[in-house]
Amino acid sequence: MSFLPLAADAVAGAATPADFMAARQQMAFTLGFHIILASIGIGLPAITLLAEWRSLRTGDTVYAELARRWMKAAGVLFAVGAVSGTVLSFEMGTLWPGFMDKYGQVFGAAFALEGIAFFIEAIFMGIYLYGWDRLSPKAHFVTGIPVVIAGLLSASFVVTVNSWMNQPRGFKLVNGQVTDVDPLAAMFNPATPVQAVHLILASLMVCGFLVASVYAVALLRDHRAGRVDRYNRLGFAVPFSLGAVCAPLQVLVGDWASRFVADNQPAKFAAMEGIEHTQAGVPFRFAVFEIPNALSLMLKFDAHATLRGMDAIPADQRPPAEVVKIAFEVMIVAGMFLLALAAWWAFSWWRARRGAADLPWRGWFLRAATVAGVAAAVAMEAGWTVTEVGRQPWIVYGVMRTEEAVNPNPGLRFGLYVVLVVYAVLAAATVSVLRRMRRRPEPTPLPEPEKVPA
Repeated sequence: MSFLPLAADAVAGAATPADFMAARQQMAFTLGFHIILASIGIGLPAITLLAEWRSLRTGDTVYAELARRWMKAAGVLFAVGAVSGTVLSFEMGTLWPGFMDKYGQVFGAAFALEGIAFFIEAIFMGIYLYGWDRLSPKAHFVTGIPVVIAGLLSASFVVTVNSWMNQPRGFKLVNGQVTDVDPLAAMFNPATPVQAVHLILASLMVCGFLVASVYAVALLRDHRAGRVDRYNRLGFAVPFSLGAVCAPLQVLVGDWASRFVADNQPAKFAAMEGIEHTQAGVPFRFAVFEIPNALSLMLKFDAHATLRGMDAIPADQRPPAEVVKIAFEVMIVAGMFLLALAAWWAFSWWRARRGAADLPWRGWFLRAATVAGVAAAVAMEAGWTVTEVGRQPWIVYGVMRTEEAVNPNPGLRFGLYVVLVVYAVLAAATVSVLRRMRRRPEPTPLPEPEKVPA
């Protein structure tokens, strides 16, 4: 459902070039803001439920305290995400009416189902938050399960729209008119499985590393003060373990996604890999490194396989290759960094289980973990840039160009300025609230028993 930006070679249609670019930048900015909130909305309830499950299993009240605090933060971010998601919904109609008018009937069912999942998530999140100390521990745990499931379904339904934009199915065009609409075929298009799995794993990974990075800072502070705080240790271990499990799985799914793109969107793949000319035995290039024939071997299992380059794509159908390639490389670097951290954590955990060493609660590991959350968020944003900019100049791949969909009315750039100001205020308010919630309350001392006179 997105049109990430920033192609400077935009071709103006009915809208002026400035308004056309402003529409793309506004959609890019609001989506980039929302996608991180959506990731937290998917991942944080899962982390919360994991902590509460551990509390039920072990009777450890620290897990329960963490779960309570995390779900309160999830409630705040859910509200902010609802606002930013609503803005995106309005932008679909105000910025891209040509797209919505022509194809809304094809993918509209996915948005309707997403709305139902969103309402279920909101209802049960309210029950879960209100149910602390009012429901039995097991009943309270059960009320959190629909929050996690509905969040996953909500994200999946939205992804079906984006995957449809990359692989449009479920309709026919007759004299420029959409006919024979099949909503299920549109939703379950060939790109849906890989994009849905890729997004869900990315969301869990981003949320896990983001939450863990907060506690990594606290652990470093504890180490400098010479104290051990079990609350901070568990607050780090639970979300970081989730991110560490997802990191290698995401590498495998990323390989699946790259192969899918190579087969179905050759222009995007050529831009990602920097293939300028169609040739046999394509080398693998990354930054200043080059391995002869490696890309052909990795993709086709044939060192001399021929891969299409940008020169095989008509000039008016090429994406901005430099933007796509840089974003792809940023995503790979961030992903490899997170994978290395996950391997470090797994090795340390294995050694700790054998009694050979303790988990790395200090030093360079924690310093690296403090930036893991930012690295995961950067990888998420870079991946969306590859997906959306790589599809340009198409809003619906091979069917509708982006400039055909934009609102032709003047003044779209002023909407961008308003959105930037509003979102800056929204971000500042959100950070302020979360900072206040971050402070762990000191336990209230028990009152001294009254002395009864003899």
